[in-house]
Parts: sequence; structure tokens; C-alpha cells
Amino acid sequence: MTFDELKDKALSLPYVPGVYIMRDKTDRVIYVGKAKKLKNRVSQYFQDTASHTPKTRLMVSKIDHFDVIVAASEFEALVLECSLIKRYLPKYNILLKDDKGYPYLRLNMKDPYPRITMVSKITDDGAGYYGPYGSRSVTHSVMEAIRLTLKLPGCSREFPRDIGKDRPCLNYHMNQCAGWCQTGKAPAEYRAVMEQARQLLMGNYRSVAEEIRTQMLSAAENLEFELAARLRDRLNAVEALGQKQLVTALSLADTDVVGYGETETKACFAVLHFSGGNLLDKDYEVFPVPDDREEAVSGLVKQYYLSRGLAPKRVLLPFAMEDGDLFARLLEQTYGRKTNLHVPQRGDNLRMVELANRNALEEARRVTGKEEKLSGALTLLGKMLAMEPPGRIESFDISNISGTDIVASMVVYQDGKPKKSDYKRFKLEGLTNQDDYASMRQVITRRFVHYQAGDKGFDAAPDLLLIDGGVNHANVAVEALSELNLRFPVFGMVKDDRHRTRVLVTPEGSEIAIDGNPAVFALIGGIQEETHRFAITYHRQLRSKRLRYSELDGIPGIGPKRKQELLKTFKSLTAIGQATLPELERLLPRDAAAAVYHHFHGEGET
Repeated sequence: MTFDELKDKALSLPYVPGVYIMRDKTDRVIYVGKAKKLKNRVSQYFQDTASHTPKTRLMVSKIDHFDVIVAASEFEALVLECSLIKRYLPKYNILLKDDKGYPYLRLNMKDPYPRITMVSKITDDGAGYYGPYGSRSVTHSVMEAIRLTLKLPGCSREFPRDIGKDRPCLNYHMNQCAGWCQTGKAPAEYRAVMEQARQLLMGNYRSVAEEIRTQMLSAAENLEFELAARLRDRLNAVEALGQKQLVTALSLADTDVVGYGETETKACFAVLHFSGGNLLDKDYEVFPVPDDREEAVSGLVKQYYLSRGLAPKRVLLPFAMEDGDLFARLLEQTYGRKTNLHVPQRGDNLRMVELANRNALEEARRVTGKEEKLSGALTLLGKMLAMEPPGRIESFDISNISGTDIVASMVVYQDGKPKKSDYKRFKLEGLTNQDDYASMRQVITRRFVHYQAGDKGFDAAPDLLLIDGGVNHANVAVEALSELNLRFPVFGMVKDDRHRTRVLVTPEGSEIAIDGNPAVFALIGGIQEETHRFAITYHRQLRSKRLRYSELDGIPGIGPKRKQELLKTFKSLTAIGQATLPELERLLPRDAAAAVYHHFHGEGET
């Protein structure tokens, strides 16, 4: 379908809730969305595309045709949207890479020698399933804690097949296993310990501890001191395990806290799991920075909880979900348990969300490389200046002291990095007074006269000109370009009281604050500092050279070449002034040597 045909079809849709499915020319689903009113929502894609974000413009350019499914209610549309996203995994929807549910621990007491194993889902096989506990690492840590507490086997040997076939493994010698592979261990004893493991998985720490305590006292009364000692150690381990309050079954987490953070190019969606006020675990997903962060978080929250097989009592969110009430209703319908979705504004709940946001930001920073940071900063700068991300940036600064040795610098940044081979220095001509505006006009004019002539080193066109100074400096640069019939984006760099660029100003006087964006602030600040450094270094070189040679000016017989020879031999003006006449005559003709000597010592001295 053509763009106009797509637009006409969108305008013909009804004002009813439903789901729209965007497809490309291969009939692949590239986006799924939900709408309260299909006509309003879908037609927005085919109106003023210039107002769309770059990602949306790209998606719209890929749409060949679309379908809609009318729903009986907005709630039904939400259910359908979640189902279709999970089915098609559309390219332009923000997606979770891992939508597997929480793992469970499985224990089948009907087996002759039961074992605790970790499984992905519950099946109807007569075994007991416990959990879910959160991530696989947390579930594994629960299983290992119970194994070590009760000294259960953690090897790959099968019982009863491998009993007595070999020596006990390293776990036995490390006192992490009771040596169940040895002969003499009764199956009933093993099953009794596994029953204790089952009780621990159910959260019955106290009953298990009381049972072990009774066995320990009985062994002591029967003078079975070695057995009593082993039971004592097991009792201590079970009590320690109980104090950790491992999460079981329905107490996976009473509160989940969702966080969001982004760098220049990466964003992260994080979920912190809390139980009883204790942080248990963290899940996160990193993805490219979205056009709409609230829409992205909303979509990921839906995918996350509908794929996990369980939802907590409460979910704290960084942003409000447009259809949060409908989604809470869907969770209750799915899991038979009410979940409260809440955006906190103050107090401990807000601090928990801020903690989740910090965790998300750190994960996003961790996977954002240096090149990506530069690229992201340039993209942000382009958005702020209403232009494409600038590839070549040229920055100009003037340096002088009381109108002497007036110089200018041109510093070049290519793709966010200094390109020192393109740096240029200008010694300004015909200016005897301190006039920054006239100086800037001259340097801009000279730079772009060379550009128009195609001179080597000046033939590259800039994407952005940064002028050290305010609106008047920027205007002077624009006027100089206009006189050459050239136009390039020009912005002035306005500094704060700490000599850092706080805003960029247009020639019309509009200020664009950059100090609120760390990436752009650091980029522009670095360019400004480098431009100033390059200018002041050149100014100091000229001033030092002028001061070095001025003392020798006007001495008969001493021209530029002999000045250089004198400074090269004696290293400084002080040493020249202290030199004897014979020392000077070894370097200069007699008349010139006498003129230098008498200049520093007076005519009457020899």
C-alpha cells in the first residue's frame, strides 16, 4: 500500500478500542499496539511524519500494510496486545530478551532416593514443587543452602546403583556431605533427612529444628556422643538457615520495585525484589534508548509479569502506566491474586524507586562503551540544536593582552574527538587595539576565504561552528559568513562564573542550556577548554618570542640571524649581558660584538 492508501485506511477506522498490527512488505509483524480509539491512534502515524521521533519515522517507512482487531473493551484490547507481542516479538516493540518464568525446586518423595533438582516449570508428575524463588542464581543458592545444611549428596552418583562402588568424593572429606554413597547407610535414614529437606522447602524451620533437637538429646542420653555431635551441628545449621528467612512459595516477594536509567545510547529496565524489607534479588534488561521511556517501561512491565508465572503483592513504578488499572486487573485474573501498582511520591517507597533507578543507570553505564557515549552525546547535541548530529565541529577563540600579540585558534572535533591535524592558528593583522569582534570577523573571514579557494587544510566544510563568546560574537561570525555567501550553523559558548560553558546561544539570542545534560556539558566544555588552551599557547609563544628579541633590537650590526646565534650560544638575554667582549668576539665581528657589549655595559666600559 502507498502512504496515502495507508492514511486513508487509518482514517476509515472506527472510534472503538482494539489492537493494530503493522506489517512490512514480507508480511512480517513489525509493531503491535493497543488503542482506546483505533482511528485516533493509528491515523497519527500517517499525519505529520516530521514530528515523529527518528525511530517512529523509520518504522512508518517500513509499513506496507496493517491489520486491526476490534475489541469489546479496552481491557480485552490490553489482553490481546500482550498476547500478540509475545507471539510475534515485533521488531519495533521494546522486548525482553529472556521471558522464561521463575525456576522451581522439585522433590519427589516417591523415589527410593529422592533428590532436589531445579526445573523451569511445574508438571503434573506427583512430585512436590517449591518456589518460585526468583532468578536461577537465587534458586540455586536455596538448593545449595539446604544441601549443605543437611549434608545431602551434591555429586552425580546415582543411588542405590553407586552405593559402595567407590571411595567417598571430596564433598565428604570437606564435611559437606554425610557420605551417603558408603555402605552401612540405611535408606530410611536418608529418607528421614530428605523429609527434613522437604519441610525446609516449605518454610518449616522451627519444626525441623525441634525434631533434630529431640534426636540429639536422645542420642546423648543413649551415650551416642558422635551421633549427638553430628545432630548438634545439623541443628545449628538449620537454625542459621531459618534466620536468613529464605523466600518460599507464595512469599517470593511482597514488593517489587521497578527502576529505569539511561545513558547516551543505552537504557536499562531493572526490577528489585524485596521481602520483609530485605532486598533479595535483581533482574534487569538493557536496550537502546527508546523514544518514549514511559511507554517502554510500561511495555516491559507487562511482558515481565505475564511471563514470570507470579506477581508480587505490590509493584512500585518510576512512572505511571497509562493502563495501570487494567493491567492490575489482568494480573489478578491471571494469578488469582491482587497486585497493587503504585508510583510513590515521597517517603521510603520513593527512596526504594530511586535505588532501583540507580541500579538501572549503573547497568546502562556498564554496557555503554566510550564510542557509544560520544555518539550519544553528539546525537543529543543535534536534538538540542535542532539539527543532525554534527560530525565536524570547528571552535574559535581570540587571545591577547592589552591588544598586543592578538591571535586566534581554530580547533576541530571530528565525531566528538579532537582532530589535531586540522587545528589552525591565526596571527591577526592590522589590529592594534583589543577588539574581539573585529578579531573574530577577521579570523572567520580568513578561514572561509581559504575554504572557498579550496586550499589544502581548509577545504573541509564544518557541520557546526562554536564561537567563544556570547550572542554578539555569534552575530559577527554569521555576518562574516554572509559576506562570503556562506551559511553554517553558528552558536556562541557562554561561560559561567567558573569559566565553563553553561549555555549555547543562537545569533538571535536564544539560549540553549547544556549544564543539565552531563554528556553534552562534558563534550562542549572539553571543546571550549581545548580551544582556549590552543589560543593561549600560541599567544604565549609569540609574546615570549617578542620579549626575547626586543632587548637586542636596534643594536648596530645585529639582525635576525645574529640574534638567533646569540640566543642559541648563550641561551638567555641575561647570559648575553654578562658575556665578556672576547666571548662575544668569538661569535660576532669585532664591531658587532662591541656594539652588543656596550649596549649592556655602557660606552665607557671595555
